Amino acid sequence: MTVIDHIYQEDKAPHPAGHPRILALANQKGGVGKTTTAINLGTALAAIGERVLIVDLDPQGNASTGLGIDRRSRNCSTYDVLIGEAPLRDAVVPTAVPRLHIAASTMDLSGLELELGSTRDRAFRLRDAIAALNTNATQDTDYTYVLIDCPPSLNLLTVNAMAASDAILVPLQCEFFALEGLSQLLQTVEQVRTTLNPNLSIHGIVLTMFDSRNNLSNQVVADVRQFMGSKVYNTMIPRNVRISEAPSYGKPVLVYDLKCVGSDAYLKLATEVIQRERELRAH
Repeated sequence: MTVIDHIYQEDKAPHPAGHPRILALANQKGGVGKTTTAINLGTALAAIGERVLIVDLDPQGNASTGLGIDRRSRNCSTYDVLIGEAPLRDAVVPTAVPRLHIAASTMDLSGLELELGSTRDRAFRLRDAIAALNTNATQDTDYTYVLIDCPPSLNLLTVNAMAASDAILVPLQCEFFALEGLSQLLQTVEQVRTTLNPNLSIHGIVLTMFDSRNNLSNQVVADVRQFMGSKVYNTMIPRNVRISEAPSYGKPVLVYDLKCVGSDAYLKLATEVIQRERELRAH
């Protein structure tokens, strides 16, 4: 039985209508597989039957282009939402993947911090936009998961994502400075929890670009598991050329090559995320 056969047989506990789980994918370090994980975890969750919205908060917009969205043709983006000129639903477009939508970004996001200045609610713009979307949810926009792709920095965009989220999902590359970057991120999460969002938690840490032939990769895995314990997902995302190729075709790896090891890993990660959700709801 393949992984995809298995997941289609999963009996999912339903999410309450209008109450999606909101997960921010965050790491202030670039090149760790954050956007790749947002795209492919979102696709895998949608393949299982979840209704998923990806919110692209990165001015580079790689999540948008990686899902085949032409950002130049967008009249409304997450920038318009955050400056208060449009509701979130106006920025949302369907992707080629059934049950997967995205709110695309534009380069305008890079100037958001200056534009909002010292506006009192500036850290809560995304939280309020998602709440309004949930309140007015239709059958098409009644999402069970919202995944927020953060920029590779700890700026106002990332703070908005953390203030809006139930939990943080941290992609962590298997490299030498992994733990150093993780400790900085955990400090920021604690600051946000103290000042903006007391319910924020770490959903899990996903180890990316794992190469079992590399001694350093194996040592990083051991160190992170020792440091973070059960917060580290069992599933690791391997180095895989098909994962790297897929975005240039505007496709998630699960669409580009379902049978590759990268697709298999993201499907396993999706089942693990859902299992953690079940355990959280059971308590």
